[in-house]
Amino acid sequence: MKILIIEDEKISRITLNDLLKKEGYDVSSVETGTEGLELFEREAFDLVLADLRLPGADGIEVLRQVKSKKPRTVVVLMTAYGTVDTAVQALKMGAYDYLTKPFTPDHLLNILRNAEKLQRVLDENQQLKKRLEIIEKQPIIGASPAMRHLQEIIHHVARHDSTVLIVGESGTGKELVARALHENSWRKDQPFWAVNCAAIPETLLESELFGYEKGAFTGAAKRHLGYFERANHGTLFIDDIDDLPMKMQVKLLRVLQEQELIRIGGWESVKIDVRVITATKVDLKQRMKEGRFREDLFYRLNIIPIVLPPLRERKEDIPQLIKHFLQKQNATHIWRLFSPELLERLSQYDWPGNVRELENFVERFVAFSGMQSFDPFALLPGVTSGKEQPLPESSSFFSYHSFNDFMAAKEKEIIDWAMKQANNNISKAADLLKLPRTTLRSKLEKINRRKAGGGEKSVRV
Repeated sequence: MKILIIEDEKISRITLNDLLKKEGYDVSSVETGTEGLELFEREAFDLVLADLRLPGADGIEVLRQVKSKKPRTVVVLMTAYGTVDTAVQALKMGAYDYLTKPFTPDHLLNILRNAEKLQRVLDENQQLKKRLEIIEKQPIIGASPAMRHLQEIIHHVARHDSTVLIVGESGTGKELVARALHENSWRKDQPFWAVNCAAIPETLLESELFGYEKGAFTGAAKRHLGYFERANHGTLFIDDIDDLPMKMQVKLLRVLQEQELIRIGGWESVKIDVRVITATKVDLKQRMKEGRFREDLFYRLNIIPIVLPPLRERKEDIPQLIKHFLQKQNATHIWRLFSPELLERLSQYDWPGNVRELENFVERFVAFSGMQSFDPFALLPGVTSGKEQPLPESSSFFSYHSFNDFMAAKEKEIIDWAMKQANNNISKAADLLKLPRTTLRSKLEKINRRKAGGGEKSVRV
């Protein structure tokens, strides 16, 4: 750690300088606040240790300028005239700590060690943030012909403001493509909002998309801006557009045509400037034939169609996708467990859940990889191996006295299967079942109570 000492009292300055150098720190020391700020401009320091009362620029001014120029630099102030108000002011301005003279060497060194730990955490977080930014800026993963074609389409389409309809099965990455279109457009510095029509109750869709005025209905205590206004000057991604009710389709068409909207309970038109990208996993032309989707809206949305390939049509991208997901989880060292045989088995699976299913598989793989008895082939989706525990077979509903008995038995079968897969490790089994650990423990205790009543062997929890 490189430290700058700013202390006008000569004996204190020399004492601090010698103490910190003996502890292995890289130390520079100056007499005035002005000298300190000039040196801070020329060199990079991790920590500034400054007296409060200084000639030239006092400690508070040093703190202010250091934090304004390099916010991550740690600043510790010292004074023989400390007051509570001064300490509070310094801490509010970003000082890491405040020392009242005289203080012991151990007290100072303890503060510096804690500051070093803080710097390490900040550095690690910064590195992780940079890695995540790199990952997020390259969301379209794959070198297959289908993905290279998709990347080329995104590059050209992003420049234009035309509406885009993304068509693809669940898990193919429709929102990622929408974000890529936004990030590569001139609107990239403006908001990006995503809304899923299937996730919002029909009664709330209009207010969520277009907003409402205060008093528009019971409970409308203040004005609410809808997604269109929140995304103004940016991009609005509307997923599962096929779930939009017919009544709302009319209103959406008008907003797209007029580039304006009226909030619920309002009278004034609000001008908007939004690029709209929609997505669906169904055949909208078939919905049109069935009378469930407006033809005029379809042609308004389908100006530029983008069809996403399912993972089964680009299996050569699976290794690259796995590496990408491992990087997201900071687990690149796990890649060595993906043998050629394992990758071949993964390519034999059709991945009905597409890229999302593959990502979930990688997440499970990482979670279980630390087990001593870990068998990579035991987690393979859709294929079996001699070592793998089979999924529980379905039993006839009619062999149970009631629906509750049937559901309890099915739950027990699934939990037993997960516990076997996890070698009776509750945390691993909970990860596999996507349940909180406490929930799984509670269910196991309930199963054990039933077993105890029926004379069966209990599971240790």
